[in-house]
Amino acid sequence: MSEPASISSGIAQRYAAAIFELAKESKSLAGLEANVDGLDAALADSADLREMIASPVISRAAQEKAITALGSKMGLDKTVCNALALMAQNRRLFVLPQLVACLRAMISEEKGEVTAEVISAKALTKTQAANLAKTLQERVGKAVKINATVDDTLIGGLVVKVGSQMIDTSIRSRLNSLQNAMKEVG
Repeated sequence: MSEPASISSGIAQRYAAAIFELAKESKSLAGLEANVDGLDAALADSADLREMIASPVISRAAQEKAITALGSKMGLDKTVCNALALMAQNRRLFVLPQLVACLRAMISEEKGEVTAEVISAKALTKTQAANLAKTLQERVGKAVKINATVDDTLIGGLVVKVGSQMIDTSIRSRLNSLQNAMKEVG
């Protein structure tokens, strides 16, 4: 990991640990999980939000005002809103995507589940996602939460990442393997 990425990860980890412990003490982990899902969706959907948290040109006060307004509009817990305001005051909003990932991992660990990153050529149906989760649960031995994304360049098949393990059954991967085998022959 590069040094800036390591520093960002460390900052996010510290804020996530504090937020998680406060939520755990107040027995509001379910609310925290909903907040994390909301923040993740907001980051994915809003280019303006991603630009605002990363911009060194926007003042601390403006970032704090914007993130506080966003938190109020989204109905985020007071603990999360206060943490986001503190991050803005300290010029740390740029780690928000890592913070969301850290909190998601902490919540999953607390619930005794693992998150499987699934990339497919087309969107999985609910039945397919449930069957995949069941199969992965049998293999991993823990409850599995599916985080699905779509990448049409896969052509077909799936790429599944659970922890440090990756299963790539995509057609793109198979075509690349065939191409490499053909190069070795010729």
